[in-house]
Amino acid sequence: MTKKNIFYAQSGGVTAVINATACGVIETARKFKEDIGTVYAGRDGILGALREDLIDTSQESDESIAMLRHTPAGAFGSCRYQLPAYEENPEIYQRLIDVFAAHNIGYFFYNGGGDSQDTANKVAKVSKQLGYPITCIGLPKTVDNDLPITDNCPGFGSVAKYIAISIREAGLDVASMSANSTKVFIMEVMGRHAGWIAAAGGLAQEQEGDAPHIILFPERTFNAKEFLQKVDECVKRHSYCAIVTSEGIKNGEGNLISNSGLKDAFGNAQLGGVAPLLANLIQKELGYKYHWALVDYLQRAARHIASKTDVDQAYALGKTAVERALAGKNAIMLTIERIPGDTYLWKIGETALDNVALVEQPLPDEYITQDGYHITQACRDYMAPLIQGEDYPPYKNGLPQYARLKNIAVPKKLEEASIV
Repeated sequence: MTKKNIFYAQSGGVTAVINATACGVIETARKFKEDIGTVYAGRDGILGALREDLIDTSQESDESIAMLRHTPAGAFGSCRYQLPAYEENPEIYQRLIDVFAAHNIGYFFYNGGGDSQDTANKVAKVSKQLGYPITCIGLPKTVDNDLPITDNCPGFGSVAKYIAISIREAGLDVASMSANSTKVFIMEVMGRHAGWIAAAGGLAQEQEGDAPHIILFPERTFNAKEFLQKVDECVKRHSYCAIVTSEGIKNGEGNLISNSGLKDAFGNAQLGGVAPLLANLIQKELGYKYHWALVDYLQRAARHIASKTDVDQAYALGKTAVERALAGKNAIMLTIERIPGDTYLWKIGETALDNVALVEQPLPDEYITQDGYHITQACRDYMAPLIQGEDYPPYKNGLPQYARLKNIAVPKKLEEASIV
């Protein structure tokens, strides 16, 4: 019987550790040569399958694949593309099956967030309907940490570590200049609907008066008058005010403060900069000198300060995906399970793709203080283990060294199709 190949692809916004999951998949598959053929990676996510643009990872050395563990971003390219319902466009699914069949692909591992798990779920169901059943396993990934069921999402621990470190360091800077210079610093972080990343900034505050003094969450309505009062009180008490804001904060009408009017590939509002809007409001109403920073891609690309816990979990998910696929598991997303106890321990679990596709998990109410502007001890207890440990990449000439893959394409076997 011919060994089936694996199709692995990365989807959505990338992270500092998504390549560690890819490393886990490829290295583990190479250990099961008697059971698995080749790992093909989709160039630019699911688009690679639709375009029959597959990358032959067998052309990469063991050393190059090992370097993926400490390389940020998406080594094979990612995409934001949502599969339509089968009834809306059956040709899309037939194309996927044709490509999978042409390249003897029996396993589909999709590495992404809620939209990506929806893609994996649809492929798992429709492949049976079209007579080419394929083993589909979702691999969780999102810096937003908003997937349900799993205790946390790979990528979040490293972003949380970066944000907490950044606001602590910036806070010290502003405090030292606050006598007759900058009084307010605002750091804007990712988080459209859920305030997990903004909440992570709260880990930097070890005692009263430490930065950040104010955190703005999407889960709480932004009240300009109340916010300005808090900023003013903070400056008068501490000489400065350090703020972490989520990009997705909303006003009393439920409208995004920073909605630019544009849409992304999933139809979501393309957010503008909320930090400069808040800074201008503070300057206009309070007259304080300010600085602001939009950390944007820096927060999710910062592999140099990644959490070791995050790296280890990301790799373990890739490794386990291969093992459970060979054990006959299908239509599942792997999860991280926290083992109860005083010491932080975890294991890899699983849940049906139906349970996680297109489902978002907001920051729980009990993680936000009663006044709505900081995190509780319960939030600290949850997040603290996720940022533990350092896993530095190798350095050369003062700079981190990352994988440079050849990404050689697999020869095409089908005619070109103008599907996407």
